[in-house]
Amino acid sequence: MPMSQSTFTILLGGELHMTERLRAAVSGSRFIAADGGMRHALALDVRPELWVGDFDSTPDDLTAAFSDIPRKPYPAAKAATDGEIAVSEAIARGATRLILVGALSGDRSDHALQHLIYAVSLAETGLDVLLTSGTEEAVPLITGTITLDLPKNSLFSVPAFSELNGLFIENARYPLKSFHLPFGSSRTISNVAEGPVRFSLENGRAIVLARPYDLSGV
Repeated sequence: MPMSQSTFTILLGGELHMTERLRAAVSGSRFIAADGGMRHALALDVRPELWVGDFDSTPDDLTAAFSDIPRKPYPAAKAATDGEIAVSEAIARGATRLILVGALSGDRSDHALQHLIYAVSLAETGLDVLLTSGTEEAVPLITGTITLDLPKNSLFSVPAFSELNGLFIENARYPLKSFHLPFGSSRTISNVAEGPVRFSLENGRAIVLARPYDLSGV
């Protein structure tokens, strides 16, 4: 597939599971690695165009395997995460779509939570953002409409980062229409797709977390 000049995959340090959805999502994109996220380049068989970070979580064998990749080091005492720096580099190179691989789960729940919040803020600037581990995917939900191509009976949730107004969820086991969701409510946790699911929101900030390979909702 021809390379997209405006789609960037950012390799982060969280979990990665090789799936067909993951391969399809990153196919043809450009790649930037953040510190130890470079290990995912081996699994994906790609050569990122840039490697950024303080390199505090990068083993020597990984450094040797990618010694030809341009590096942009930052001190450990910096004001942003390696992932945020990598995203900034992608935006400077013209990114309009970002795929954050390894952004979910892993050993650092603080990093995973920050990735979700950061993705929503990026979406508010007009960027198209997907976070994925291969088996779990996340897409920001802000004012507007999105459709996720989810398999029938797969699980998804919509955690909210604020009060939500005018929330619509269509083609799901538990649909909602012009729904008001108080901040902190669990009403939108654990739903089941009936196929591609359409989400609309009049006001608020949320994220759709989907598990396309988890068909336990059957």
